[in-house]
Amino acid sequence: MLRPMSIWGKFGGAAAGFLLGGGPLGAVAGAVAGHFLFDRDAEEAGQSDQEPGVAFTIAIIALGAKMAKADGVVTDDEVETFFRIFRVPPGEKANVQRIFDLARQDTAGYEAYAKQIAKMFRGNPAMLEDVIDVLFEIAKADGILHPGELAFLETVADIFGFTPTEFRRIRASHFGPDAADPYFILGVDHQASDEEVRRTYLLLVRENHPDKLVARGVPEEFVRMANDKLASINGAYDKIRHERHLAGK
Repeated sequence: MLRPMSIWGKFGGAAAGFLLGGGPLGAVAGAVAGHFLFDRDAEEAGQSDQEPGVAFTIAIIALGAKMAKADGVVTDDEVETFFRIFRVPPGEKANVQRIFDLARQDTAGYEAYAKQIAKMFRGNPAMLEDVIDVLFEIAKADGILHPGELAFLETVADIFGFTPTEFRRIRASHFGPDAADPYFILGVDHQASDEEVRRTYLLLVRENHPDKLVARGVPEEFVRMANDKLASINGAYDKIRHERHLAGK
C-alpha cells in the first residue's frame, strides 16, 4: 500500500550524518516526486524506509542547488524558488541550507544524482517528469533559460529516459514553443502520427519549393528566402525521422 508523506518526514538529523561521515555529497543521491515520498512495505522494498527517505531528501536539495548553479550564478530568485516549492519546516531549514550551500558551489556530479533518481523511480515516468518540472521551475526563476541550464536539463532528461520529443514537450510547458523545435517548424503536434508528420512535410515542401516560386515570377529575394525556409523544413523533418527511426522520405 502506498501512502504519501512529506519528504521532510524522515530527514531529522540524518543530513548532518551524511555531511560529516558519509563521504562526498555527490555520492548521495535520491529523487523528488512533486512534494511527496512514497513508503513501501519494508519487505517489498528490500530495505528500511528510513534510508530512501533520507537519500531522497538530501539528493533533491543538492540537485536543485546544482540546477541553480548551471548558468554560472546562483541568484536569490533561484534560491527563493527552491524554498517556495519545498516548504521546509523551520526546524530543518538550517540542515537544508547547509546542503544547498555545499552543492551550489559547482555542478559537478549532477549526473550521478540523476542516474540514482532514474534507478529509484524506474517504471514511473510521471515521478521522473515531476523532477524535471521542479528543475525547470528553478531554471526559469530569472525568466531566462541559459544554455548551461538547457544542457543540464537535457542531460538529466536523457538519463531519466525521456526522448528528445518528450523533453521538448516538457520544455514547452514551461517556456513555450522553441523556434528550433522541429515539430514547431513543421507546425505539427509532438504526438502527431508518423503519417501526419510525413504528409505535412510533403505539403510544406510543395508550397515552399523555390522552383515553384520562380515559375510564378516572384522576386529573387523571395526565392532566396524560400531556399532558406526549405532547408529548415528539410532539416526539421530529417531530425524527426532520425528520432523516430523512420526510413526514407
